[in-house]
Amino acid sequence: MDSGKLRNKSALFCKLLVFGFVIFFVAQISSCSKTGNANPKGLNILYEIINLSPDINPVNLFIANKQVNSSPYIFGVRQGYFFVPSTVVPYQIRSVQYAGTTYLTRSDVLKSGARYSLFIVGSLKSNTDTTIFTVDTSGTPTPGRGKIRFVDASPSGTGGLDVLANDSVLFSGVKYQKISNYVELPVGNYDLKILPTGTTTVIKELTPVTIQDGRLYTLYTYGYTLRADTAAFNAATIVNK
Repeated sequence: MDSGKLRNKSALFCKLLVFGFVIFFVAQISSCSKTGNANPKGLNILYEIINLSPDINPVNLFIANKQVNSSPYIFGVRQGYFFVPSTVVPYQIRSVQYAGTTYLTRSDVLKSGARYSLFIVGSLKSNTDTTIFTVDTSGTPTPGRGKIRFVDASPSGTGGLDVLANDSVLFSGVKYQKISNYVELPVGNYDLKILPTGTTTVIKELTPVTIQDGRLYTLYTYGYTLRADTAAFNAATIVNK
């Protein structure tokens, strides 16, 4: 074969080889940059941590002895759902300040395709810190409706809390650490009022809360009714689906 043709083939081969390495390298960078949001093959499980304990301080989540969150979980701030990298238990809530100190653990069985939330509640100082674990999936609502449920995560709600939607009773007598069933509401805007069970005193009002067609929502309370600082009684909603 002509030496010139050999040189041309050799040059072409080198270019293809370099091109292949570039594609591989870019793919690896892209893969690494998406680790936190990637859906691990075969799992498809979404999880959320909500820190509602005012004195536990920032914490991290460890799964299979590896930290899975990039930012610490701090009181009252939601980071949203993420895909879990493993179902190896226990799941450990560890202190940021005191490295290696585990505050809370969970060993729940997680199912593929489902969503879950873990509420950190109570007080570390009084040794009442604990968790509320919720399964955030439910049947599809009737067309033209959404679903909402209520989680009482406020230690002040020991006697139970009621929730009114546009002044009609939506939930009644939900006690601390309890989770109501999902209930359906027609699509629209709702004025949600929270009252201690057996009273007419509104301690929190959320307006407006929009219920959309086919969506699932969780209303939750947290904090203390007798405090006026950042740990005061409050409420918020999560869009589960």
